[in-house]
Amino acid sequence: METTRQATDQDRTARQRRRELLEAADRVVLRDGPGASMNAIAAEAGITKPILYRHFGDKGGLYRALAKRHTDALLDSLRAALDAPAERRQRVAATLDTYLAAIEARPQVYRFLMHPAENAATTAQAATAQADQADQAPQPEAGFDIGRHSAPVLRRLGEELAQVIGERVDLGPDGARRARVWGHGIVGMMHAAGDWWLGERPCSRAELVEDLTDLLWGRLSSVADRDGSPGF
Repeated sequence: METTRQATDQDRTARQRRRELLEAADRVVLRDGPGASMNAIAAEAGITKPILYRHFGDKGGLYRALAKRHTDALLDSLRAALDAPAERRQRVAATLDTYLAAIEARPQVYRFLMHPAENAATTAQAATAQADQADQAPQPEAGFDIGRHSAPVLRRLGEELAQVIGERVDLGPDGARRARVWGHGIVGMMHAAGDWWLGERPCSRAELVEDLTDLLWGRLSSVADRDGSPGF
């Protein structure tokens, strides 16, 4: 019994420490965006880099933990928008606005999650310059493979939305397949349009939401809700 209690306490302590490290990483990401380094995160957390590696393995492991943390929060917000007591078009617009508001509020976090590779060349150049001055071989911190690391975030969002659509909308005998097409298609559209908008700001968020809602509304305006579902 005592051994079990000790193991439980150790697990609880480890989870708490992991949360603290992720919060420190978040602070660095908010400041540095895709340029956030393991050295800077370790310094923010008040630990050494090897201890940070012990918790996450490498920068990719830390990235995946941060991606899950922020994707979970975003999905909670999107579900709340989809469950709001409103007409379907208003819920569609609210869901789009929720996503865009999230990336607008924390653009550095968004860029860290979706454009992690953009800092790799800069990091390597800086490390090479420092090594040249010290007359030693450069050891740059590795950048991300954007497809390997950020694509799973979009796939998860697409699958989550597909599940909601499949549960709430009657898409006919081939509805499961079509729900996945719609889910991934809508997420792809939100991501691509949001990425472009965040970089160029060609219009207000409200204008972008209205235009994207118009684009989606054609088929969504006519499809029936599933019997007994809360509707979409």
